[in-house]
Amino acid sequence: MKENRQRPNCYQCRHFYITHEPDHPYGCRPMGFKSVQLPSVAVFNSSGMECQMFTLKQLK
Repeated sequence: MKENRQRPNCYQCRHFYITHEPDHPYGCRPMGFKSVQLPSVAVFNSSGMECQMFTLKQLK
């Protein structure tokens, strides 16, 4: 049976950024890639593991 876990929310990660490139709008700085999908989804789809680089943003 599948676990009902949620993937890390990239919008809450300090490494996530918007590239403003229409073909690859989302990026992850430490992993060094840009993607059509949110980075956490791309990581899971390619490796089967949850993102290991997720770091919660510090609120000002």
